Order: sequence, then structure tokens, then C-alpha cells
Amino acid sequence: MQNIRILTAGDSSLLVEFGAEISPEINRKIAATVQLLKEQHIEGIVDMIPTYCSLLINYDPRVLSYEEIRERVFAIVRVETIAGTQRKRVFEIPVCYGGEYGPDMDNIAKHAGLTEEEVIRIHSSKDYLIYMLGFLPGFTYLGGLDERIHTPRLANPRLKISAGSVGIGGSQTGIYPLDSPGGWQLMGMTPVKTYDPNREVPILVEAGDYIRFVPIDEAEYLRIKDLAERGEYQCTVHEGGV
Repeated sequence: MQNIRILTAGDSSLLVEFGAEISPEINRKIAATVQLLKEQHIEGIVDMIPTYCSLLINYDPRVLSYEEIRERVFAIVRVETIAGTQRKRVFEIPVCYGGEYGPDMDNIAKHAGLTEEEVIRIHSSKDYLIYMLGFLPGFTYLGGLDERIHTPRLANPRLKISAGSVGIGGSQTGIYPLDSPGGWQLMGMTPVKTYDPNREVPILVEAGDYIRFVPIDEAEYLRIKDLAERGEYQCTVHEGGV
């Protein structure tokens, strides 16, 4: 259990710290711990919130004491997980890049010294690990953005960024699930609803999943958007071991 600490976080929460760096290895340990805890069906656990380097576990102290939850968690984090046995889900997210859908694409390309087509090719050329969800319900913090297209946040954040906007903020890329203020540079938009309160499971993805951006044109964007509005669009999902 190297570098793993279990700490109290108030009178009904436990914080498991897995390290002090952002890395795929730590993220896999966190995802494996969440999976093992779910499989245990421990009565009293209310919620689990993974972050870059830690896992917050909220529990009901009327059902589960601190000593009990700490002992159960301690036993689970000691388990050596085999990366190849973990589930990997890759969600294909269609994106219409540039133009009115990506008003900052020109800024991103100029900052990188690349053409817009090169930026799109780089951005859509890999699978991005979802390290954590936060800021807004379903906002994805994705790791692995190519250094060539790292772009500073806007000096003056926008008061409103539309839901579905795909942006870059420094060394990260992600999708805005709801209309909100924000300072990331916008490069495109997806018609997929990554958060929909009317769905049985409102948030489309989970921490530990992957996202693969797929470039589409405006006609395809409008077609998918119409399906998504009617609740009839299903993302392509690839599943396998890590």
C-alpha cells in the first residue's frame, strides 16, 4: 500500500490519498478501488467521488461507523489489481470543429503555429483518459492532450459557454455539459448530451472511461443533434481490458 493514506474528512466522509501526482497509474488504482467497493455492496456507502489523486467516500454514520468503513477500505486498497483485468470503455464523441462551433480555433492554431486542420487531426488522434468529473455535473477533465496544442485559458472568461462546447484550457481538454461561464478556448462542439437530467443515468461517462473525439461536418452535427434532442442517439462505445 505504497504512498496510500486514509484520512478522515468530516464526520461522514473518508479520504483515500493514492499519491501526489497526476498519472494514469494512480488513476487506474483509484478506478480499481471504486470498482472493488461497488462489487462489495457495502451498506452505508452513500457516494464515491474520484479525483486526480484521491477518492472521497461519503458514508452514513448511522449505518456504518468510521472504524468499520476504514477497515473495509484498508483491506481493499491493499489488494494488488492487475491492469489487464480492468474494464476499459472508450466513448466516441462526434465534434464539429471550428467556425461558429469553435470560435477560438483560430487562436489555438496560431498559438501552436499550426493550421486548423492540423489542430483537428492532433486533437482527434488519441483516446483521452477521464481523470475526474467536476466543476459541473459531467464536466470531463481529460488527460493526455498533445503538448503541441496546449493553449492558455482566455484572459477574460466568457459569461456563457454553450453546453456541448469542446475546449482547451492549458494542458487539458474537455466538454462543457451545461451552459456556464468559462475561460477555456473553444475549438468545437458536440451534439451529444454528456449530461441529461432526464436520462436514467444523467451523466454519460465515468472517471476512468476514455473519450475519442471524432470530427464531423455541420450536416452530421445537425442530424445527430436532432436525434439527441429526441433521446434517440447512442454513442459508439468500445469495450475491452486496459
